[in-house]
Amino acid sequence: MKPLETLLKNAARSKHRIILSEGSDPRVVEAAHTAVTQSIAKIGLVGNEADIRAEFAAQKRDIPDGITLHDPATSPLTDALADLYYDLRKHKGMTQEEARDVAQLPHVFAALMVKSGHADGTVGGAVATTADIVRAAIQVIGTKPDTKLVSSFFLMLFCESHHDRKGALIFADSGLVVDPDAEEMAQIAISSADSLDRLIGKVPRVAMLSFSTRGSAEHDAVSKVVTATGIVRDRRPDILVDGELQFDAAFVPDVAARKAEDSPLKGNANVFIFPNLESGNIAYKIAQRMGGAVAIGPVLQGLAKPANDLSRGCSAEDILHMIAVTAAQANAQN
Repeated sequence: MKPLETLLKNAARSKHRIILSEGSDPRVVEAAHTAVTQSIAKIGLVGNEADIRAEFAAQKRDIPDGITLHDPATSPLTDALADLYYDLRKHKGMTQEEARDVAQLPHVFAALMVKSGHADGTVGGAVATTADIVRAAIQVIGTKPDTKLVSSFFLMLFCESHHDRKGALIFADSGLVVDPDAEEMAQIAISSADSLDRLIGKVPRVAMLSFSTRGSAEHDAVSKVVTATGIVRDRRPDILVDGELQFDAAFVPDVAARKAEDSPLKGNANVFIFPNLESGNIAYKIAQRMGGAVAIGPVLQGLAKPANDLSRGCSAEDILHMIAVTAAQANAQN
């Protein structure tokens, strides 16, 4: 089974409620309709109700069972969600009046629905900025008890005939944490390994990447990767991890045999942890644009409940894939 089919199947196992915070956007409406008709998830759309209905009419689509509309200006949930937001932010000096105004912002309203249990996950960012989406997720939903770091990954799908090695890989962090220290890099690795296992059901094989393989270069940046690798091994001995490795030594068995013959990965890593955002972001875009990989992300990890960001240049198909990822994350957390 192709990894995308596995992802969609995992998402559909339980009819999770995914709330989309930009409910009147044409791409969001199309993706929501597809998600419900393909039984991937139940969908809530946040926004001006008249605008959402007008967009369905413009696309000549009925609003199917499984899609609910939530207008923060008129919703019966607004008072309770505003009170919840006030409780979460009053220690920062926020007043109840300010909390009510902010709680009606669609991306905040959506995050509050997840926090309060009215939805299982949320997706936004087709219109809102990454900063807005991530801030709302951290402030409202919060982090998992075992981590203070929210990071991101791209799920890279290699399924075309020209791909010598087919399947799903994780590239992290390629979207959020700019310059992680060794502790943060280790946490990104642990979170990413768990993400691959939960989303695709594959045993993670984690490569901690550098411009050096096994001491071929000396630099503080190399030492960071070595330290991070040691932290992962100490904290999670169940995770198969190696580093520092250059990408070819982590990905190509013949190269691994020459450069790192005793590596437990043997050139078959499926989780790639980059030393900084610059390298990770460049790498995923090269794999996508030149290598023809499908890139799903950035997917957020480390949150108490699923919340995910979209690129403002996303397509309806991109949004559908992110709905599936978010639903699959909700499955894994149940």
